[in-house]
Amino acid sequence: MLRIFQVYRPIQIAKHVKNFFRGRLFISGIGSFEFENGRLIPPPSADLKVLSVISEVNKEIKILSMSIV
Repeated sequence: MLRIFQVYRPIQIAKHVKNFFRGRLFISGIGSFEFENGRLIPPPSADLKVLSVISEVNKEIKILSMSIV
């Protein structure tokens, strides 16, 4: 399943990744991403903007995980 996000909102994306655990998503203006085990996976060749997005979303996922426990 491919989810398309029109606006980059790290918390919303983190909730989607955490809930579905595995899949693909697309963020308008940034690009497409894959996630597995509840975390975004960096593509083989990524620029700094993509790596920054991955880092920020994975950090939000970690915060969500800590707040539940």
